[in-house]
Order: sequence, then C-alpha cells, then structure tokens
Amino acid sequence: MRGLLALVAALLLALPALATEPSEVLPDPALETRAREIGRALRCVVCQNQSIDDSSAEVARDMRRVVRERVVAGDSNQAVFDFMVARYGDYVLLKPPFRAGTLVLWLGAPLVLLLAGGALFLAARRRKPVAAPQPLDAEERRRLDALLKG
Repeated sequence: MRGLLALVAALLLALPALATEPSEVLPDPALETRAREIGRALRCVVCQNQSIDDSSAEVARDMRRVVRERVVAGDSNQAVFDFMVARYGDYVLLKPPFRAGTLVLWLGAPLVLLLAGGALFLAARRRKPVAAPQPLDAEERRRLDALLKG
C-alpha cells in the first residue's frame, strides 16, 4: 500500500515537468533557465492559478514559445514581462503589482471573506434562542413509566 501511495505521489509531483515539451527546450542551458524562471512567474490565462511553465494548455504552450523567442532575441527578463503584460494585462503575472487596476486581484478574496463572515455573524445574532424543555408533569411521567415497563 505504501509503495502505491509513493508511486502516486511521485507521479503527481512529476506532472508539472510534463508541461514543457522537449521540443520547446532551448539548446543553451542559461537561456532555458531564464525562460523557465519567467515561465514560473507568468499565469496561464486558461488555467488561472497555474504558471505557464506548469500548464499543458495550448495557450500556455504558445506563451512559453513567445517567452523563449523573446529570450533568444536578447530581451531582458523585465522586457519579456513588459511584453506579456502589454499583450495580456497585469492578470498574466502571478504576482501582479499593487495599483488601482489590480485592486480586485489583491483585495477581492479578502473582501468576499469579510462579507461572508459578516453575513454569518448577522445571521447568528438574529437567530432566536431555543427554549429549554419543560419538565414532565405527573400525568406525562405516569404515561412514560407505563410505556417503559410495558
């Protein structure tokens, strides 16, 4: 059983490595390393919270190809990021800059969490307390005893 779990865990950890295809790998290891670093910082626009380096989506493959073309052309990492942001917007960055246009990306989830917590708090406060049960009177006690004995 442990061997099977280890095999499944190893396969799951290896899945991101399958995203970049061998045909995409640059012959120069230094340029390939740069392309991988850039790819890990860019969001796949289809998979949302997955980097283009980890995604096997068609658009992620196209984005990886563009990154490699720009790196081979001699662009700096920042120039590649600027190019991708110009093409896809700040959303393409896994860590977008904090500014007016990206407030929703940064504050959306915490705001929803606060609103949901506030709604639950108000619902809990408006809930009527359940009254404590009344003790059995003599007649009810007699009927209960008869049922239990009978």
